[in-house]
Amino acid sequence: MRLTETKADQYGTIRNISGDTHFMNRITSIGITEGTPFQTVRNDRKMPVLVYLRETLIALNRNDAERIEVETE
Repeated sequence: MRLTETKADQYGTIRNISGDTHFMNRITSIGITEGTPFQTVRNDRKMPVLVYLRETLIALNRNDAERIEVETE
């Protein structure tokens, strides 16, 4: 499942991140790494995906969130 497919208040774990080196460096530098637990705070169409992980609220644009595979509880 992609991060863009999660619903608000859904919990899960980051399973896989795909992208070029620039994307991987940017995403991992803000704390999004494989194995990290997260909570989707808000996921409205045409809006950034808001996730809470590592005690931080992060807004990801939909293109970036589409590259992140997750496993939900």
